[in-house]
Amino acid sequence: MKIIDGGVTAPKGFQAASTAAAIKYQNRKDMAMICSEKPCKAAGTFTTNVVKAAPVKWDAEIVKNSPYVQAVVVNAGIANACTGEEGMGYCKETSVKAGELLGIPADAVLVASTGVIGMQLPMERITAGVAGMVPLLARGREAAKLAAEAIMTTDTVSKEAAATVEIGGKTVTVAGMCKGSGMIHPNMCTMLSFVTTDAAITKELLQEALSTDIQDTYNMISVDGDTSTNDTVLLLANGMAENPEITEKNADYEAFLEALHYVNVTLAKYMAGDGEGATALFEVKVKGAASKADAVTLSKSIVTSNLTKAAIYGHDANWGRILCAMGYSGVQFDPEKVDLFFESAAGKIQIVKDGTALNYSEEEATKILSEPAVTAVADVKMGGASATAWGCDLTYDYIKINADYRS
Repeated sequence: MKIIDGGVTAPKGFQAASTAAAIKYQNRKDMAMICSEKPCKAAGTFTTNVVKAAPVKWDAEIVKNSPYVQAVVVNAGIANACTGEEGMGYCKETSVKAGELLGIPADAVLVASTGVIGMQLPMERITAGVAGMVPLLARGREAAKLAAEAIMTTDTVSKEAAATVEIGGKTVTVAGMCKGSGMIHPNMCTMLSFVTTDAAITKELLQEALSTDIQDTYNMISVDGDTSTNDTVLLLANGMAENPEITEKNADYEAFLEALHYVNVTLAKYMAGDGEGATALFEVKVKGAASKADAVTLSKSIVTSNLTKAAIYGHDANWGRILCAMGYSGVQFDPEKVDLFFESAAGKIQIVKDGTALNYSEEEATKILSEPAVTAVADVKMGGASATAWGCDLTYDYIKINADYRS
């Protein structure tokens, strides 16, 4: 696998465009479009929240039943969630407009929205935005970059990733863009992620690859414990790499999974590190668990603990908060076997051995925890399973951002 500089236009046949439609934001782009030259197999995973936004319902139906997909239209600023029948009408109107201008069926157009819940979409601006983007569709790196910027809400940076892999003598590219900063929690988070690939692969294996990979990527991040109404990951494959079609779980499938995992885990970590108000990416590695399920539960419990997140913000090696979070996770383990470590670019330090604090240097621990990316490692010594979760610190600015979000 080779990591490359690219976004959604990196795979063959994909184009992107963006525009300022003034949906909610002023003086910035707030709509994006992705389009493939050829029809795509489509896969998707969506929020586990019972309250599902209209675009989530629309896309789930399209991914499941449409013969193919060829375009995605995204808006930022208004989520089109809790908008009743009108919301579903907005999805249809957007898809019909895009389909007419692109010369494809309306059920080949996916839609996504992010922003404030409960507001109605200004459809005259949405349709004008669609009309404005179609002539701007382009393959270049800049088009992908601007599209990634256009879907941001409280994000402070745009998020893209791309990789190539050789399959059947052909270069296959997987690339993506996402947005997500707040209302993010395991089991899909306020996040939208759009992944494109020129791989030739069956629809069934495409869906399986995505559904499997999100378990160790998007489902392992948390910012604030809130699972959004709009979470969507879409994966489009147009087959233009012309590799032998992947029809079974063989070496070609594993190679594709490697590239897909790189893109997904990179985007997931970007979102965790760009949590609202965050100053640090907080990674939690649990090893020595009795089962993978136990490792996942323990790592998520630590990374979502507000007290632990606050300690990370304060560069405070308050290890008791980590053991506490592990203790209420529901996982059975022996606390008198646990070893805890902190590590970052500044070094690594063990702070607990067999459940008891070591005589470690608080000054050294603070130095390690003052980096922009820090890791806590917990070895429970109960077995051979491990898991990694990602989150961020909890700062004063998180409250400020969300107290003023609607205004």
